[in-house]
Amino acid sequence: MIEVKIIGNEVKNMPWQERGEGSKDWMPLWRYQENPIIGRNPLEGVARIFNSAVMPYGDGFIGVFRGEQLDGVPHIYLGHSKDAVHWEFEKERIRFVDEEGKEMMPPYAYDHRLVKVEDTYYLMWCQDFFGASIGMARTTDFETFVRMECPFLPFNRNAVLFPRKIGGKFMMLSRPSDSGHTPFGDIFVSESPDMVYWGRHRHVMGRGKEWWEGLKIGGGAAPIETTEGWLLSYHGVSGTCNGYVYSIGEAILDLDDPSIVKYRCKNFLLTSEEWYEERGFLPNVAFPCATIYDAATGRIAIYYGSADTYVSLAFTRLAEVVSYIKENSVVTAEDTEIGIR
Repeated sequence: MIEVKIIGNEVKNMPWQERGEGSKDWMPLWRYQENPIIGRNPLEGVARIFNSAVMPYGDGFIGVFRGEQLDGVPHIYLGHSKDAVHWEFEKERIRFVDEEGKEMMPPYAYDHRLVKVEDTYYLMWCQDFFGASIGMARTTDFETFVRMECPFLPFNRNAVLFPRKIGGKFMMLSRPSDSGHTPFGDIFVSESPDMVYWGRHRHVMGRGKEWWEGLKIGGGAAPIETTEGWLLSYHGVSGTCNGYVYSIGEAILDLDDPSIVKYRCKNFLLTSEEWYEERGFLPNVAFPCATIYDAATGRIAIYYGSADTYVSLAFTRLAEVVSYIKENSVVTAEDTEIGIR
């Protein structure tokens, strides 16, 4: 096993479960045996919660959750937990305000991420901006959520902010798309001096030649800083005769220039196999949105949406997953070059 460390903080009370009976010993990820951790109809007026982001906060954990309302429109709800497994949700969806404190609600919001950079927490989600695009907000206390400028023109999805500045600039992954349920897509990285103006766009990696990610890919959880590089969980999509299948993949990006892919696993690390992944509102979906990780032990908990219906958990250890990625890495010239033309 290689020597590799997480650059970050200790999270002593993070959720964890050792590999259970029946899990695949040859795969570095294993599922929580009590999945899913959030079931159907979790609170009044919400049919399903999935594709949600969580992180340590105070002496417990906090999360922003995609709540599919009974009318089918998704919005963002706040949740609290002592153990990051059992959650209590606020009944009303998050109320967003503009810079002057006036209410400014998106018409819908889904597939959000939550990332802390320095002393501020940032939310990113997909919303309508005359087409599917990225919405953003910031908070320091999870009581007041201030809307920010949309970073990109439509059409775009899957925005993921890096948890620290690189070269003095904020950095964010995204997946440009089209106006529909995009049948294509590559991951790009963009930078900003102030979280308002975004540019210096660079291609990171394209949909793979492997069938499991041959249709499109998109950033998942916020990258984890390690001594090997930025560990990125992402989703890959294959198009089958019976519809799309979403799986979880892993790659390692260069610490100083994340447009450069150092290693990219040719295999998926988790795909739809259990009932809660195969059966639901949208079958055959495993969609990563968040991780909790402990720098002291190298433990990583991955939160993923299952079948657009549930929230589930998987676990790995840093050394184990990095070793697997490197042993099964296939990168192209487009992956390893600085992504400009």
